[in-house]
Amino acid sequence: MQINPSLWFDTQTEEAIALYSAAFPNSRTVVIKRYPETGLPDFLQAMAGKVITAVFELAGQTFVALDGGPKFKFTPAASLMVNASSPEEVERIWDVLSPGGSVFMPLGEYPFSKKFGWLADKFGLSWQIMAASPRKQKITPFLMFVGEQCGRAEEAIRFYQSLFANSAIEHIDHYTEADAGEKPGTVKHAVFQLNGQDFMAIDSGLDHQFNFTEAFSLYVECETQEEIDRLWNALSAVPEAEACGWLKDKFGVSWQITPRVLGDWMLDSDPEKAQRTMDAMLQMKKLDIAALERAHAGQPE
Repeated sequence: MQINPSLWFDTQTEEAIALYSAAFPNSRTVVIKRYPETGLPDFLQAMAGKVITAVFELAGQTFVALDGGPKFKFTPAASLMVNASSPEEVERIWDVLSPGGSVFMPLGEYPFSKKFGWLADKFGLSWQIMAASPRKQKITPFLMFVGEQCGRAEEAIRFYQSLFANSAIEHIDHYTEADAGEKPGTVKHAVFQLNGQDFMAIDSGLDHQFNFTEAFSLYVECETQEEIDRLWNALSAVPEAEACGWLKDKFGVSWQITPRVLGDWMLDSDPEKAQRTMDAMLQMKKLDIAALERAHAGQPE
């Protein structure tokens, strides 16, 4: 049950993948599925030919992306932490990702790293790039709990761990009285694993003008309907956010809970089968594997 970052772009998914692939060796586009040019319902006409889903790898890690239009934008509440092997690698990645973007923390030496920088690339996606000791995972999803969610990072970590096997807390550091502007006892930095995959989280009580959005979600592929039901029932906390396998949890983090077989059905070489599957999915909130299979096969309800 792999958990992959899913990235919502306006119409620049392929351009973004090309940029990110230039920043990281061992990168490739696995598959791109587009909306059909014709036959879309009125509310999807503007998406004709756009990317409905893309799967790609950066440094050997899997990511998902789509052209979703301008509705959701990235914020620094969710970023990607890059574990670079040297200051020189930090600079190289920075030079690829920074043009046209904006800087949150300038590239330089910090108490926690000889070379670190935090930026948003030209598509708005946030990256933290740091020279550090090697880790198995090069790129780590990094969640910052701000605003009304500040102080809930540790609660979120333990909640997520209750849902996924092979989970662990590597470390949790807490703020003290010496950390100006931050609430003592909240999470200064945490590294944890879900299903053996690295994640990071912090709380921040500073006056940030942003929060989590659907532009950055966590995409989970499930083998069975029972897995989908269990995760959906545990995670979904905002009924109005439920759509096409998407949900929002009680901390404001967005997830996509999908059957692993969905990609095969939507990428079927028979365009009618693929279209029927997509049409059925667009009508659902929680995804129903049996109903999607019937739609793919052209069987009546």
